[in-house]
Amino acid sequence: MQKKKVLTFFLLLMVSLSWAQNENKLYVKGNALFIPLGIINAGVEYQIGTKYTVQGDVFISPWKSFDGKYAQVYMVGFEPRYYFNEAFKHWYVGANISAARYIIQKYNYWSNDPYQLTVNSPIYVKSDLYQDGFSILVGATVGYQFKLSEKLNADVYLGAGANQGFYKGYHKELGIRYDEIDHWNKSGEFIPYRGGIMISYQLK
Repeated sequence: MQKKKVLTFFLLLMVSLSWAQNENKLYVKGNALFIPLGIINAGVEYQIGTKYTVQGDVFISPWKSFDGKYAQVYMVGFEPRYYFNEAFKHWYVGANISAARYIIQKYNYWSNDPYQLTVNSPIYVKSDLYQDGFSILVGATVGYQFKLSEKLNADVYLGAGANQGFYKGYHKELGIRYDEIDHWNKSGEFIPYRGGIMISYQLK
């Protein structure tokens, strides 16, 4: 259900932008780095001024298990961009806001080290634990876009920012909460959460 909502959002955004009746450029794009991993990262970027664009994108990792680790992530993002030269050409910076829904195993839970919340808590193996929740992410992007052909561009970029996560921690086999609370657990950190090489095709 979540996957369908994300795809519907992306398609509506793409159609609404393509209906715009002006001469501003519109590109549809996909991240070449994630395709070999079976992960979809696609978007549309639309010109709103000589040096300004807006981009909407989705990130879909459907993996219930990737090398034994939970890795389901469904994320949508919106990003206004400023190009120092002109839209779709060379260096730019962007301000990004994204929302994510996930069932994952955080990187610091990949080991087989013991995990104990308090001295009175059960001792678990970290790799048996995972997190089920959602996040709001706000950050910045730096990138460089250049032409590959008349209609094709390459967009190399990296983004990072503040992540505010709300999740519930579970044990894979036992199905119980390892974090020993009834409500949402919260975490906040600064993380890289965007990046890659987008191959862009000009629609108009």
